[in-house]
Amino acid sequence: MRGIGGNAVADIQAKSITRNEIGEQEVTWISEDTLTGWLDLSGGDSKYTTYNAKVQESTHMFVADYKQLSDMIKAENSRMVINGQVYDIMLIDDPMGMHEQLEIYLKYTGGQ
Repeated sequence: MRGIGGNAVADIQAKSITRNEIGEQEVTWISEDTLTGWLDLSGGDSKYTTYNAKVQESTHMFVADYKQLSDMIKAENSRMVINGQVYDIMLIDDPMGMHEQLEIYLKYTGGQ
């Protein structure tokens, strides 16, 4: 069987929360894994908010060959950085549990 391949490399990062000297929480993102696959737009909108700020809202799907991911990577605490753009991970799916591919559902959050 041929692999999926792809044209995009995704850096999967997990959130780490630590406390500084005065007890404040500090969030850092730690790279846990990389995947090569395809990024596709699922749906989106670009509209103006109440304060005339234009906001892009879009959902994407990242499809890649199956790879066992680190136990640190969960949808609740992870994000993907693809071509400098940041996406929240909404769902990580192994369709039908066949270990052939990963489908990762994303929400665009910006290029910060």
